[in-house]
Amino acid sequence: MKTGIHPEYYETSIKCACGNVIEVGSTKEDIRVEICSKCHPFFTGKQKLIDTAGRIERFRKKYEKFQNNQKK
Repeated sequence: MKTGIHPEYYETSIKCACGNVIEVGSTKEDIRVEICSKCHPFFTGKQKLIDTAGRIERFRKKYEKFQNNQKK
């Protein structure tokens, strides 16, 4: 390896908003994240389907005319 061209490498910890701490090696000294594998719905299996402001209903209403024409 050439000297003087590589970034500093630190033993650091990744801190999640849920309180989980993971010890890793990185070029950054302090890493904070909002979501990690301990609290992410994909990994926890507690996925929530949130239909904000009736998005599905608005989509169906918008394309209802198109669907009715195809059925005829």
